[in-house]
Amino acid sequence: MLRLNTRDPGFEKAFRRLVRDRRESEGDVARDVELLLAEVRNRGDAALVELTAKFDRHSLASEDDWRISPESCAAAYAALDDDLRAALDLAAARIRAYHEAQKPEDRDYTDAAGVRLGAVWRAVDAAGLYVPGGRASYPSSLLMNALPAKVAGVERLVVVTPTPGGVANPLVLAAAHIAGVDEVWRVGGAQAIGALAYGTQRIRPVDVITGPGNAWVAEAKRQLYGVVGIDMVAGPSEILVIADGRNNPEWIAADLLSQAEHDPAAQAILITDDPLFADMVADQVGVTLSLLRTARVASESWNTHGVIIEVASLDEAPALANALAAEHVEIAVDEPEGLFRAIRHAGSVFLGRHTPEAIGDYLAGPNHVLPTGRRARFASGLSVLDFMKRTSFIQMSEKAMGAIGPAAVALAEAEGLPAHARSVAVRLGQ
Repeated sequence: MLRLNTRDPGFEKAFRRLVRDRRESEGDVARDVELLLAEVRNRGDAALVELTAKFDRHSLASEDDWRISPESCAAAYAALDDDLRAALDLAAARIRAYHEAQKPEDRDYTDAAGVRLGAVWRAVDAAGLYVPGGRASYPSSLLMNALPAKVAGVERLVVVTPTPGGVANPLVLAAAHIAGVDEVWRVGGAQAIGALAYGTQRIRPVDVITGPGNAWVAEAKRQLYGVVGIDMVAGPSEILVIADGRNNPEWIAADLLSQAEHDPAAQAILITDDPLFADMVADQVGVTLSLLRTARVASESWNTHGVIIEVASLDEAPALANALAAEHVEIAVDEPEGLFRAIRHAGSVFLGRHTPEAIGDYLAGPNHVLPTGRRARFASGLSVLDFMKRTSFIQMSEKAMGAIGPAAVALAEAEGLPAHARSVAVRLGQ
């Protein structure tokens, strides 16, 4: 774990190194993914059969081996413990309600020149959702990806998920039932992203692909952007906690480890103005790790990428937070609003001592699919808009053409495009 202090002479250099640290896979991943995608594009189902047997030890021999039926998803939902079913239903209701409020409004108006202008919003026809089958096989992720698509009005919602050894996660199937997923395919990895983008003999292509995955899945989405829309290229999870010394160190240690347990490459950072509190949190992290089933992963993340930054005053924290542009930012102070207003770059912010990031992962309402790797400088979390597109429209009367047409002719001629100019001029009687 790295310990920094803004008053130390070498802080600026060490902090710049921290900001530049990507923690994302490189090397041969891009080339490997390129080859996998080419296989799927050229050979379709045959490539999926071979790759699924190789990577997931699952044979795509019969139709049941390829797909998980809606009836199986409904059965998984019905088999849940009552409390767990109620928790999933509550999460779905809150996520759906939050995203309903994101739906954009169409515009239709006539300006002073008499030109009718506006835009209409329409959902994409089909969306594909990737649901991991390994460490990150979470029903909450399916809800966070599927429900905004449904709210947007997507007619065909397709899930691809690896089922190692043929075993599917029943919680994921139950979440698929709640969200109203139309198709669930037993394929995963970069090859599943290729199948969604290009289509195969069995799997029809989609327009947008969202959902978390490993480095190969993220790279496949990056390479296929333009063939399809994507949510974002996501890297390892991040949390930045800004906390004063009045917090319970056990709470803050738990918050830091809530992201560290995701991935050995995840990063947890604490900024505090209290050196004694920093020591207490560091000690408590060790205590908490001893209690976690995920201790191996969380320990590797904390020991390799964990950071504690001591500041003279928490007023320094927003500038550091903006440079880091973290996925999750907690502001654990009594009056967080002032610090919050100064933070411009963050995927999602959690205000006050009683708002742990983990509540946002499940059922607060806002989406937990968020930009990582400093992409919060220019990107936002997943929303209804990721499954919609805007079409503008224009309507001109003869009078409106007379008002603004001559300027269009002048601009077209200045750009050396005479056919453009003529298209307008003939309507002006020129």
